[in-house]
Amino acid sequence: MEDVLDVYHRSFADDEVLVCMDETSKQHIKETRLPIPAQPGEVEKYDFEYERSGVSNIFMMSAPLEGWRHVKVTDRHTKVDWAILMKELVDEHYPKKRKIILVMDNLNTHKLSSLYAAFEPKEARRIAERLEIHYTPKHGSWLNMAEIEIGVMTRQCIDRRIESQNALRSEIDAWQKKRNEEKKQVNWRFTTENARIKLRSLYPSLQS
Repeated sequence: MEDVLDVYHRSFADDEVLVCMDETSKQHIKETRLPIPAQPGEVEKYDFEYERSGVSNIFMMSAPLEGWRHVKVTDRHTKVDWAILMKELVDEHYPKKRKIILVMDNLNTHKLSSLYAAFEPKEARRIAERLEIHYTPKHGSWLNMAEIEIGVMTRQCIDRRIESQNALRSEIDAWQKKRNEEKKQVNWRFTTENARIKLRSLYPSLQS
């Protein structure tokens, strides 16, 4: 926990960037009856019946100090999917940064070894050398600022029935474009000192 908190309060060089990564999923729901559109004084009405039409994985990458985020919708969240995401991060999104300080949870696919499952060793090593990884602790996903971004995206964009992956991508792309144009940042204030006081019960007790 303290490692991640200290990362958030570091001073970053011009050739460094802090990026947080998290993922979630979205079940696609197809209507079996047409909804009744909203009218003055009446909200839109949905029938309780629906048809499941698959699930999409959603990768969220967020640079909270830059006011930037990128959302990628995929069929799955395998080692190879994550490795491809990392290649895009270093080569397409931040090609001029010497080091990307990456905060994420310790999921079994979120490992540098996943790069070797997707690419030749030389290429995997090249990508790995651009990353400085910091993992959030178990049950400490709240420390990941990308989770905050996912919460905002859910409330503002996808907290409703979306029937297909193409429709999901379209909705997220529009939301992402607007939010990036506004350069919405995260003002993180919780510090290591705060943790040692407010979360004292999580620290081991030293016996004299």
